Amino acid sequence: MRVLRTLFALFVLTLLPGMVLRAQVADPETDAALADAPFQVPTVNDTSLLWRITGADVAEPSYLYGTIHIIPEEDYFLDNHVVRAANDVEALFFEIDPREMQNPAAIMGLMGKITMRNDTSLQDLLSPARYDSVATYFNDRGMPFFIFQKMKPMFLSAMVGQDMGAGNPFGGGDPGAGMGGMRSYELELSKIAEAAGKDIAGLETMDFQLGLFDSIPYSIQAEMLYRSISDDMAQTMTDGDSQMDQMVAMYKRRAVAEMSQLISSESEGFGNFEELLVVRRNEKWVPEIAARLTASPTLYAVGAGHLGGERGVIALLRAEGLTVEPVYE
Repeated sequence: MRVLRTLFALFVLTLLPGMVLRAQVADPETDAALADAPFQVPTVNDTSLLWRITGADVAEPSYLYGTIHIIPEEDYFLDNHVVRAANDVEALFFEIDPREMQNPAAIMGLMGKITMRNDTSLQDLLSPARYDSVATYFNDRGMPFFIFQKMKPMFLSAMVGQDMGAGNPFGGGDPGAGMGGMRSYELELSKIAEAAGKDIAGLETMDFQLGLFDSIPYSIQAEMLYRSISDDMAQTMTDGDSQMDQMVAMYKRRAVAEMSQLISSESEGFGNFEELLVVRRNEKWVPEIAARLTASPTLYAVGAGHLGGERGVIALLRAEGLTVEPVYE
């Protein structure tokens, strides 16, 4: 649960998604294709964040790149072959256009969507003891909780374990900066694209992503928040690696299959969480990616966990008859 919560926090902090999980909705045609070709799912040996996409009618390759939406500045890296791929294509597509995250008007227009409907408060969702624990956690960290008690619990989860005194989670004047000395791969890659005059676009919008949260019952969101705080406090007491440290270490190993396997095991007990936030989105992206391959070579930069797994973007693209292979240098 600790890593699952951290992955979700990265999603919220930049209004971007988490990681790929096992599908819960059957697609007979795709199921048959995957069953006939087990090699289509990346293995633990496929330690690459960059993947080349080619096909019979594809003149120039496109690329799939796994990001971690925010990462401590001291852990940030961008391999040379990723920069070359970004320079070789005509466009860069992200989950959402990173420029939306830097548009104050767009962000302000969505602020109403971070609060719960029908005047619901966290007090309505948790027992008095659990509510007091959550309120104390935030109050002790200098964030008066009465301001946030009607915020959707998933947004509060994003604040757990973070440096809450660091200021605006969307960064300041430096578009590559994030909360508390963090950097965003999406913003860094968009700067490369802008400097080269390349097209930039998103597979989704911020409005769509925020709407996904309403598909998850507030009671489940509240349970996730409470468990996140409990995990963070226990980890602080044992002086173990933080959830962010674990996630960053996994990302630096470029372990896309490992990420998928871990999230699958840790997501049990949360109903349709993974299906709503991850699987359905993967299945929506793949036809759009496949359709663009013959029109314009593009680099698609999405959360690294979207790459691995039985319903990951790599497996789904391969099930469409496309060649998707890791790029190491």
